[in-house]
Amino acid sequence: MKGKVYLVGAGPGDPELLTLKALKALKSADVVLHDELVSAEIIALIRSSAREVISVGKRGGRPSISQQEINQLLVKYGLLGLNVIRFKGGDPFIFGRGGEELEAVRQAGIECEIVPGITAALGAAASFQVPLTHRDAASSLLLITGHRAHEIGMQLSQADLANTTVVIYMPGQDYSRIQKELISAGITSGTPCAVVSQATTPYEQTHQTTVGELHRSPELPAPTLLIIGDVVRFAKPASFSYVLGMPLYEPADIKEGAL
Repeated sequence: MKGKVYLVGAGPGDPELLTLKALKALKSADVVLHDELVSAEIIALIRSSAREVISVGKRGGRPSISQQEINQLLVKYGLLGLNVIRFKGGDPFIFGRGGEELEAVRQAGIECEIVPGITAALGAAASFQVPLTHRDAASSLLLITGHRAHEIGMQLSQADLANTTVVIYMPGQDYSRIQKELISAGITSGTPCAVVSQATTPYEQTHQTTVGELHRSPELPAPTLLIIGDVVRFAKPASFSYVLGMPLYEPADIKEGAL
């Protein structure tokens, strides 16, 4: 008998932002394949009787498992009749390659269920108190990735920049290059923007600036997001903040009996 594969979003980092459905899936998992960005506090919620808990995270510049190998593991364990959780940071279908994994599982004839998660842009915006849309500042939202910084301008060319909030996932540290692309696309140098690092965790850091000064931004720890648009003016007051210390939550705070 074939098992079942769940593509589960772990959210942006705070265990309390995990959905009840995601937690329920973890409690039924035989095998968990998780991203490196899924926090230790969330990994601790996996049931102790799970047969395998495997890190399949990919980080830039370091040797890591390929996407094809991850797909093969999902199929392998699914064909063994096991409940397999593919545990992904944020949401599986937003820059998470969840579509590729879904396709691989479907082609193997294995049932698959998607459990959405809070994507990093929503978590960062909530934590930084930036409304991604606002009646007076932005009526549309554009999510793009910084992995191909040279294409950012092209992606922005079709947007109504005066009324659009732009969120760049994984912008890297080459802010000078991104700045040139933004200005080239028509975003003015005075447009506010913010870098948010390790959003929703106890180690969250933010740097608020403008597009014209973006190249002076500090190198904050990954994962980071870059939020661009007039909505950044609504952010909670803090030009540069470090939030360090012990977490405000513990894995034991999420009781099994809550399901």
